[in-house]
Amino acid sequence: KIHYELYNQSNTKVDFIYKRRNIMANLTKKSFDNPDDLISPDKTRAEILEFGTVKAIRVTAQPGWTWSECIKPHVGGESCQAGHLGACVQGSMRVTHDDGTEMIVNAGDAYSISPGHDGEVISDEPFIGYEFNNEGKSFAVWDNE
Repeated sequence: KIHYELYNQSNTKVDFIYKRRNIMANLTKKSFDNPDDLISPDKTRAEILEFGTVKAIRVTAQPGWTWSECIKPHVGGESCQAGHLGACVQGSMRVTHDDGTEMIVNAGDAYSISPGHDGEVISDEPFIGYEFNNEGKSFAVWDNE
């Protein structure tokens, strides 16, 4: 326990007690070149690193890749129902939401994509993005709960 004597704007003493927990350092490093899991449907490569409930994913989608042609046959549905939070380091992808809104994600862009969309690589080079998800919790800006 650490005890501080602080004073507010009225110069009134305010006691502040800080309880420090003993936390062991947890430094973990992994390489996408040696992933914990690898998923590779048509024109797609997803290298997955697991850090407890958090996953870091390097997604590579080849030119000509579309969600509807390359992923839909494996998962079903009319559109991608996963949310995505990530950053693009190479290539370009057009994302079209079920409501018709579109955006293009280019190298250097960070992106947040809510469930209910299709995607299409529109560059002549592969799209490479790094994404993050957290099981049981959401980093997603579309999730207001």
